[in-house]
Amino acid sequence: MSSKDLLAGLNPEQQEAVISTEGPLLVLAGAGSGKTRVLVHRLAYLVREKGVDPASLLAVTFTNKAAGEMRERVERLLGLGRSGLWVSTFHSTCVRILRRDIGFLGRDQNFVIYDDTDSLGLIKQVLKRHSLDPKVIEPRRLRWKFDQWKNEGVLPERALELSTDIEEERSAELYETYQRMLLEANALDFGDLLLQTVVLFKEHPDVLEQYRQRFQYVLVDEYQDTNTVQYQWVKQLVSGHGNLCVVGDPDQSIYAWRGANLRNILDFERDYPSAKVVLLECNYRSTQPILEAASALVAHNVERKSKKLYTEREGGELLTLYEANTDREEAQYVVREILAGRRDGDRDLSEIAIFYRTNAQSRTFEEELLKYNVPYVIVGGVRFYERAEVKDALAYLRVLVNLSDEMGLRRIVNNPPRGIGRTTLDRAAEMGREAGGGLLQGLRCFASEGSGRSSGKVKTFLNLLDGLSREIQDLGPGEAIARVLNVSGYLGHLEKDGSPEAEGRIENLRELVSSAEEFKAENIEEFMQEEGAERSLIELFLDQVALVSDLDQADLGEARVSLMTTHSAKGLEFPWVYLVGLEEGLLPHAASSHDESGIEEERRLCYVGMTRAMEKLTLTCAAERMRFGKRSHSMPSRFLREIPFEFVEVKSAPKRRLPSYHDKGFAPEYGQPQRSSSWGSSAGTRSPKARRGERQVDTSYSQETGSEGSAGVGTRVRHPVYGLGTVLEVSGDGEHQKFKIRFERAGVKKILARYANLERA
Repeated sequence: MSSKDLLAGLNPEQQEAVISTEGPLLVLAGAGSGKTRVLVHRLAYLVREKGVDPASLLAVTFTNKAAGEMRERVERLLGLGRSGLWVSTFHSTCVRILRRDIGFLGRDQNFVIYDDTDSLGLIKQVLKRHSLDPKVIEPRRLRWKFDQWKNEGVLPERALELSTDIEEERSAELYETYQRMLLEANALDFGDLLLQTVVLFKEHPDVLEQYRQRFQYVLVDEYQDTNTVQYQWVKQLVSGHGNLCVVGDPDQSIYAWRGANLRNILDFERDYPSAKVVLLECNYRSTQPILEAASALVAHNVERKSKKLYTEREGGELLTLYEANTDREEAQYVVREILAGRRDGDRDLSEIAIFYRTNAQSRTFEEELLKYNVPYVIVGGVRFYERAEVKDALAYLRVLVNLSDEMGLRRIVNNPPRGIGRTTLDRAAEMGREAGGGLLQGLRCFASEGSGRSSGKVKTFLNLLDGLSREIQDLGPGEAIARVLNVSGYLGHLEKDGSPEAEGRIENLRELVSSAEEFKAENIEEFMQEEGAERSLIELFLDQVALVSDLDQADLGEARVSLMTTHSAKGLEFPWVYLVGLEEGLLPHAASSHDESGIEEERRLCYVGMTRAMEKLTLTCAAERMRFGKRSHSMPSRFLREIPFEFVEVKSAPKRRLPSYHDKGFAPEYGQPQRSSSWGSSAGTRSPKARRGERQVDTSYSQETGSEGSAGVGTRVRHPVYGLGTVLEVSGDGEHQKFKIRFERAGVKKILARYANLERA
């Protein structure tokens, strides 16, 4: 294939992004602008026209699905088989590096990868070791804190240095114990995969230099979603040659809650002063009304790089805004529309999606879809590999390849029931610590030193492990799983149960064996050619399973309506999209509404949802919504104000109870941001709750200082998300007034008054 052929079908800006191969390049790719096509053709161009060895290219993205698609398209474009290209996720790439070189950090290459459930279980063991009550110190909050530190590249000793109060100091100490227990278990969690690779490169420059020499060209997809440690890792790899191409869109940065740092893409030209910037503004997905409306919305953000999306498609429907009285009415309207489109033959169900801000919102839509026998799929629900029986089977494999895996041992030791209780396990863990080892060593000590039935049961279990460890050495992953399920008695226990639930679990285990067999068939050739391959296919299979994400497994091809959070929708597209629940407290979400950066991220999230739509986009809001078992009143989202009139057709429910989109003063002039108020917040306007004499949120905090409702130091307040707290400090005035509040559950938070949504406790 010639250079001309490689560039055929690309617009001028896309061609420029493909052929600008040397030095740093920032490709600002608007929604639907063909960024994957650019990445694929750029990789092919480097190989075909620049003569670069495929093994010298590294491309990283965020999902296995995106990486697999990219690799297949490049190899198809070049007519190659297994080309040696490294196209994978950040985590998968780091696993490959650590499997080869983690020994430089004094660690074992046979480490296991702990998922969220494993790490949460380990945190509970950490609390037990410190004699702390998990009912007082929430393990999930601790896990989030540890993840944040790792995303920022912060190790335990540095976390302790950065601590500003007793609570943070205690968290840092628990973080240190958590890391030590991971080391004892020869395990890494997801955050460690990147963090330990950065540490490896920093402490062993010679190892880093090998990878710098190997990867002469580095490409990063979705750069706006990178966190600090990913940013550091990329910078380490390209600091020699500087051949870095990053593709992304600041307007689609929606993952700050999991560590994404918007500054990485906004400051790219500062970090790489010689960088070239290419804008991809031609949208190949959506109609012009959808693009105009979405662009007008996101233009209200300050933290962004300006661009103007356009399309060469003519025409297109206006957006529909449906104003419902209740969330039930909202769901009924959406399902009626879906049924009408299905009846008229306009759309297949697989071409329709419903997006919501929180998972809890799916309930009413599911109930209405079920009522009319409309097939649907929840994207991002319980994943196959997170089902209990699947995790049990995989835990056996993990332990057999790494006997130090404490969380795996705890999962299987009495599964199926063997009469080995918690007391025995705790005693064995204590004996292991006394002997300077982990749980396995403690179990061996207990079996050899103890007497009675408990020690005999432990001995039988250890003999089972030793026997299985020998038996599976030369087996493929599918054969090994089948062998383990039979010999361990796990399968027999389910068969003896005989219930429909047990039958379903057996079917899932059969599917797991099939999945493992498929993995072997697809990877055996590459495995045999892998240089210095010392690991088994079982270990490679476990790595793949550990790194699978929700969207990697989502099957959106069947004739079913897709339901998902707007976060899960990123990277997808549908002809018909229903973006529901556009109300204050939902979108924007209350938890993100306390400062301007949170509001801007929520606005980007709304923009992402809108730009998934190809032809028809419907927005909905409801005046009343069932929350926590009670009816609560809702105000329409401020984001609806920021969409110009001319792109929206409004349909209001009968007896509409809240101000409408048509009301005077509702929408700002095009291009003039109005950040401050939501419907009903102007002087003299009261919410339905106030009219009915019910308690309402004290909004006077965001009005004039010194007013009757203002909050001083020591005031007890209630936040809709963080709960009860005490005001520690008040600064600023008017719309710039800020509170520093210590919440009983969430710790100390700084909150901008106008977004606080506080009430006196």
